[in-house]
Amino acid sequence: MPALTVKNIPQHLYDKLKLVAESHHRSLNSEIVHCLETVLMPQKITPVERIRLARAVRPQFDENIVSREEITQAIDEGRP
Repeated sequence: MPALTVKNIPQHLYDKLKLVAESHHRSLNSEIVHCLETVLMPQKITPVERIRLARAVRPQFDENIVSREEITQAIDEGRP
């Protein structure tokens, strides 16, 4: 398997990567491979799965932050 050496990683990025690797119970190398796979080979999800995921996170957001009228006004202002 090919090897890769990455040089001059900013300290804050290295620290974050190390922290995330620990939280996922992975080695630093395994976390880097996972990050690369996630970015370079994203998995496609079906529209049904995307809707399911959206519905799952919806309760986490306050629906009263922006009113429907404010949304409609913003849309209308952007139209010619």
